[in-house]
Amino acid sequence: MQDDTTAYGERSIAYFSMEVALDPGMPTYSGGLGILAGDTIKAAADMKLPMVAVTLIHRKGYLNQKIDNEGWQTEEFADWAVDHFAQEIPVSVPITIEGRLVVVRAWVYEVKGTGGYVVPVYLLDTDIDVNNQWDRTITDHLYGGDQHYRLCQEVVLGSGGVRLLRTLGYNNLERFHMNEGHSSLLALELLDAEAGRAGRKVFTHQEVELVRKKCVFTTHTPVRSGHDQFPLDLVKAVLGRAEIFDMHEVFCCEGVLNMTYLALNLSHYVNGVAKRHGEISQLMFARYRIDSITNGVHVGRWASEFFAGLFDEHIPGWREDNFDLRYALKIPKEVIWQAHEKAKAQLIEYVNTTSNADFDASVFTIGFARRAATYKRADLLFADVERLKTIVNNVGPLQIVFAGKAHPQDVQGKEVIKRIIAAKTQLKDKVQVVYLPNYGIELAKLLIAGVDVWLNTPLPPLEASGTSGMKAALNGVPSLSVLDGWWIEGCIEGVTGWSIGNDEKTGISAEGTDGRDADSLYDKLEHVVMPTFYEQRNAFTEIMRHAIALNGSFFTAQRMLQQYVQKAYFI
Repeated sequence: MQDDTTAYGERSIAYFSMEVALDPGMPTYSGGLGILAGDTIKAAADMKLPMVAVTLIHRKGYLNQKIDNEGWQTEEFADWAVDHFAQEIPVSVPITIEGRLVVVRAWVYEVKGTGGYVVPVYLLDTDIDVNNQWDRTITDHLYGGDQHYRLCQEVVLGSGGVRLLRTLGYNNLERFHMNEGHSSLLALELLDAEAGRAGRKVFTHQEVELVRKKCVFTTHTPVRSGHDQFPLDLVKAVLGRAEIFDMHEVFCCEGVLNMTYLALNLSHYVNGVAKRHGEISQLMFARYRIDSITNGVHVGRWASEFFAGLFDEHIPGWREDNFDLRYALKIPKEVIWQAHEKAKAQLIEYVNTTSNADFDASVFTIGFARRAATYKRADLLFADVERLKTIVNNVGPLQIVFAGKAHPQDVQGKEVIKRIIAAKTQLKDKVQVVYLPNYGIELAKLLIAGVDVWLNTPLPPLEASGTSGMKAALNGVPSLSVLDGWWIEGCIEGVTGWSIGNDEKTGISAEGTDGRDADSLYDKLEHVVMPTFYEQRNAFTEIMRHAIALNGSFFTAQRMLQQYVQKAYFI
């Protein structure tokens, strides 16, 4: 397993994430955060970046989604065969939870880059005979259980992860990158280690400064529920340490341990995941200096077989240097359209086979696939079904593909899915609508390449970045999107896609915009997007070509990591 390309001593960056999407058969992710983590690690392997990654095993996965005829989502465990994908390593480490000794072992999954360089990913696991029955379940469920369960998971990830790397011999780690606040207890483990080196039992300001130099923190959401907070009584019971809360420059929040603030206090570099998100985060956390690095996607992972073949023929070397995709402007438009037709035919076949639908490859097809959360407004397209029928009568036929899971405890998110299914019934004679269950890597690859336009309708400014539209652009699929997240940077109106609404800068909340945004969406569909598709195919294909050349070449994980190297890792 171990060779010169994975030598422990050479690694200087430790990347921690609660969820990581590594393989379609490993349900160790719930959505965008995990996909981003997986793309980041794959890009690091391509770039031969000296990185090692840590996450949890999530033996029961996230969830298998079922949607009944009324549109209500139910969930099942997503068990998977760990030993089919990862190899157990003969090392374990002890941690303390509620005064109990809990032993943590790990499995390794190796991510190999285009040049053969390997980034090892360690998946932490407490399902060991020596642990008690409850402790054995700590690493079972991604985002499952109550606050107590979640905090115990974060102790395993942060404290257990650092101890495992130390035990494995990763002695030259200079940066610890926290991908969201779930892993911020790693900083506490680092503080204890620095205090121990100084011969102290309790860390001081001196250790705080040393740890800050080592830590990097990426915040991913302006949504309050995205920032884990735990009451101090629970924290004291789980950690078994009351004295640490006297260090107010580390633990600064009244009555709760806010994992985001812990990471902010102990990081020398903090960033949002798009330029606008960096600005919003700076407003939210005014005491801290917050930069921005816009997310990107791994091009080798998300280019469909048809576009990957096209790029191999016309842009050799695009996997090694993603910026070369700007030369897509030289690819003949008819060749791009032919590749799109093949990707669309593949999607249409899947939809018709699995959903008993009657989709037609000649019909304009919209795709929308996101986590089913209210602020993403998946049902905005159906704000006025009669107007949607009128658009179809005036311009041409329309079919729509939806996908996305709601968190098991998110009743409002489940209601969004139910409303979409209800609209499907209302529109059945005019517009074909399908909602595909179990959105994941494989289904995403079909959707982002096979639809004609990618729709995104978040409530600004709550879309931190978004990456699905980036994946679509890589496959020549333009976006029709609200100007939020990455699309503010990626939208050139009528060139790379189209905007919904306007670009007025908003504060922390922009509620009350649903009606205005729905009107804008309908106007753009009726008067611009659908007429271009049906009546100006040459112009539509030119937009597809620019989506690849301008957005597909820039919004990449390779470019994103290059910025982390310059701004955070090696300074």
